[in-house]
Amino acid sequence: MVAKKAVDHMVTDCRTTSSYGSDMKIFVNYSSYQSKHFFEGKLHNGKRVADPTDSENRFKFFESLLQHYKCISCGGWLSLLLFFLVAAMTFSTGLLLKTCLDADPSIRNYLDISERAFGKKGRLIVSIIMNSELYLVAIGLLILEGDNLHKLFPKFLIRLGTLTIPGMQSFVIIAALVILPSMLLTDLGILSYVSATGVFSCLIILVSVVCVGAINGVGFSAKGKLLNVGGIPTAVSLYIVCFAGHPVVPSVYTSMQDPYQFSKVLLSGFTVTTITYLSMAIVGYLMYGDTVESQITLNLPTGKVSAEVAIYTTLLIPITRYALMLTPVANGIESGLPENYKNWRPIKILIRMALLLSTVVLACVFPHFESLMAIVGSIFVVLASFLLPCLFYLKISDSYNQSWSYKTIGITGIIIVGTVAGIFGTWFSIAQLVDGS
Repeated sequence: MVAKKAVDHMVTDCRTTSSYGSDMKIFVNYSSYQSKHFFEGKLHNGKRVADPTDSENRFKFFESLLQHYKCISCGGWLSLLLFFLVAAMTFSTGLLLKTCLDADPSIRNYLDISERAFGKKGRLIVSIIMNSELYLVAIGLLILEGDNLHKLFPKFLIRLGTLTIPGMQSFVIIAALVILPSMLLTDLGILSYVSATGVFSCLIILVSVVCVGAINGVGFSAKGKLLNVGGIPTAVSLYIVCFAGHPVVPSVYTSMQDPYQFSKVLLSGFTVTTITYLSMAIVGYLMYGDTVESQITLNLPTGKVSAEVAIYTTLLIPITRYALMLTPVANGIESGLPENYKNWRPIKILIRMALLLSTVVLACVFPHFESLMAIVGSIFVVLASFLLPCLFYLKISDSYNQSWSYKTIGITGIIIVGTVAGIFGTWFSIAQLVDGS
């Protein structure tokens, strides 16, 4: 029940389109994690029921785009080979999810697959994993806002008597106050439509960054390192974040009018995603080399029109998406309350204020965007995009009881790579987060 209510948290009107072209639009936008199917997807009594991962995946492409060139800084140019390996593996696990969906027509989303494979407890555990990831991404939104505002106003700080709050932390608090009214809303439909413009925001940022390099004198002459072995775990964790949309794959598949085209659409989506990330990574690293910050907007020169367009566009994203990010988490908590308190508005507001306050505290104490995103990648995305799809497939298809085949060997390889990447990535990311604090 907790997981189900977390899934069915928002309802908005929509209209469907037809043919392979509409399905292609659905998944090309999924590939950029804008979740076009939020508007063109599954219907229930004439309404579109959104997954809790919709809001998260709209932001994932955006955050990965901002810090993807940092991956090359961590691992060097040769680490891009691992980027392509991650892309291939996550594409394969996407196909495994499709096989799980075909095994049972009643399966409609990622949580349904987890329940089909591992029962009610499995569904609950996966729901907790997904909501924990949403919570960390919400912290990342506040850090993103604080960093970029501090970039624009480096001398700003707050003094309360003898207490002095540094600039970045001051802007996190201010951003939280701006976000506060949206946390009090129960109907986030309008905010959902505003946040869905994120794909255009990413394109604006990409074009603006290229203009900074080509027009504003920065250039593309930085060489960087060929290989940095010590930074490989962090680089891989950040690469993994780029392909974090698997929880939304089942909803895309079930919303397609021609599911037989799914494999082609999946390949098209991953191709668009890979090219976009690769372009941003190469452009950013050629511009700034090893002097890069955790977000490319922090490197951009202030006072230049193209740079300020990128920065101000970045500032809009957290404001419009924070409430969408934490709504599934709040709904999940509310679903576990006794019946007498579930629909009591003061309790709903208290839960949302507690979530907002806790994320503000954590963003101020651990203001390290790169390390936080690496943790998200090495723990939650490894689980959702590497390990769980493989385990779901093995359990539902009963392949673990059958003789070894090339497919089973490949799946085992993905599990091993995902496990190793998760362990080392988590260790290095947490160490960096603690050292940086």
